[in-house]
Amino acid sequence: MTLIEDRLALLDSLELASGRHADWEDGACVMEAVAYVAGEPWSDHPKCASPIITSLLIGWNDALPDDQRQILKPYIPKLVSTRGTADDEEARAWILTDWLARECAPAWLRLAGLTDQADALERLAPVLGAEAARAAQPSLDAARTKSAAALDAALAAARAAAWDAARDAAWAAARDTAWDASRDAVWDAVRAAAWDAARDAADSDEDQYQAAYAAAKPLIEEKFAPVTTGLQQSALLMLERLIEVERRSSA
Repeated sequence: MTLIEDRLALLDSLELASGRHADWEDGACVMEAVAYVAGEPWSDHPKCASPIITSLLIGWNDALPDDQRQILKPYIPKLVSTRGTADDEEARAWILTDWLARECAPAWLRLAGLTDQADALERLAPVLGAEAARAAQPSLDAARTKSAAALDAALAAARAAAWDAARDAAWAAARDTAWDASRDAVWDAVRAAAWDAARDAADSDEDQYQAAYAAAKPLIEEKFAPVTTGLQQSALLMLERLIEVERRSSA
């Protein structure tokens, strides 16, 4: 049995944990596990893995509750040897952008009752390059303008509870890339539209959110649970696409 095979066998008993760890005995996040399986020095930034995927999964790993974090375990072997070229990373950055624009933002817009804006974003051609980003900008700007009409009454409570782990991680990874102007404009519009839509959804039950945050948080989480669960599954499919970039470029 090779070193990698031997270490892969240890994954069955691994429970992914948040944060950084001293060594395998201390615990492991998803990217520390990748470094360990690959036989690299202990690190949460393994040299064998795509930097964008690494950034995405560090944030996602730490944002998930302990029980949900384990959904990332099956991807550990797939992440070994995903580091590719600069073109691979550029392609991955656009995949993140496309997911945020055509899947993530529409989910929050629809929850806020902005179905026309959600439909418009879902009908966009894939936002996988600068030309497509420029073509998508009017629809993204329209969604941002509409969602910005939300009230601010429940802003503090919504900010604390509305963000799902997959979206947070995708935006964090996006910030770690070198953005051109077109992609940066998409990112700004998507972030504004999705945030305002989430806030709008919370504000629709304004009277429920006047109590203290501790009382409001369960109500908000219950309201947003279907969206966050759906986006979590959608983000896993997006992760598969990020991994496939390297495989296609190596073929």
